[in-house]
Amino acid sequence: MLGVLPRIPLYQMYRKFGWPRLLPINLTLTPSPRCNSRCLTCNIWKKREDDLTLAEWEQIFQSLGRAPFWVTISGGEPFLNPEIVEFVRALYRHCQPGIINIPTNGLLDRVVPQRVAAIAESCPQTQIIVNLSLDGVGEQHDHIRGVPGSFAKFEKTYRALRELDYPNLAIGIHTVISKFNVRHLDPVFDYALSLSPDSYITEVAEERVELDTVGSNITPAADEYHRAIDRLIARLNRRTFRGISQITHGFRVEYYKLVKRILVERAQVIPCYAGWASAQIYANGDVWPCCVRADTILNLRHVGYDFKRVWFSPEADRIRRSIYARECHCPLANASYTNMLHNYQIVGRVAWKVVLAWLLQRGVQSSPRPLRQPMRLESR
Repeated sequence: MLGVLPRIPLYQMYRKFGWPRLLPINLTLTPSPRCNSRCLTCNIWKKREDDLTLAEWEQIFQSLGRAPFWVTISGGEPFLNPEIVEFVRALYRHCQPGIINIPTNGLLDRVVPQRVAAIAESCPQTQIIVNLSLDGVGEQHDHIRGVPGSFAKFEKTYRALRELDYPNLAIGIHTVISKFNVRHLDPVFDYALSLSPDSYITEVAEERVELDTVGSNITPAADEYHRAIDRLIARLNRRTFRGISQITHGFRVEYYKLVKRILVERAQVIPCYAGWASAQIYANGDVWPCCVRADTILNLRHVGYDFKRVWFSPEADRIRRSIYARECHCPLANASYTNMLHNYQIVGRVAWKVVLAWLLQRGVQSSPRPLRQPMRLESR
């Protein structure tokens, strides 16, 4: 992360002046849209594409070099890909990103732990984050995910992943807040946090071109989302975070507040850096600034798999002008975290909270204990 911070002013200049030209630090890759879930909030499982081969991906990774810091391997269900381990190894060999994030529905309870172990072992200098989807407890999860037994598979996969012992591996839980669960989230929050994941994140359901959900009316009402996310924030604020977790917690709370504003104002409330600092490569080779609009800049197959020829093209500049003019808005989590890193007010608030928490913890640890009533620190 420290290596990214000096690049932030450069991306701000790139967005405003078109110089210096930089490759994205946040990259989402979609090896295939294939999925074994049938979620109420997503129709990507209906899609079939002429997927890039592993050899084609390797050429793309060569053209990217060490530019991307944070890579998300999306889907569909990434672990349906029998070459997923080789795919990540190729990514690591050519790009060595600081973070590789892989979401999964957890249905492949025997396959996922084995492949995650192989990935973690193959990428020792990269933080591997695996996030399991949890949209309800018990039958509610099965209903939203569209496959009977999904909740039981989630529990089995989660237990198996927690047994893996790799210093560069973190296991998280991810909840999509939609109109189907927004009124019944308290049990989900409590259950997820009771499992003590390395991270617990939520994202609001949205209409995306990528997911074929435009016009599907899956986004929760703003007031219902506000009430639900405030209850989650209250739960998180009662917990104690240390080290890097304090920083991630701070940005997560800022993201939730950002989504609240976007749902009400229906506008870019902070500048968007999709097209400058973040991008997505879809399964067929199309390059998008983001997956919500899914504006195809160019297809990598048509330019010899050279990402630079796509990223620095007139077609890319045309789409960037639209984003710069704030002709779109969305609460997409992946891009939003990159956007927040470029917003000094948000970064300042997070830094201040981290400093206050550190001072408080240091003060508690160094304060003398009363003789008659020893102080008891509650562990959360």
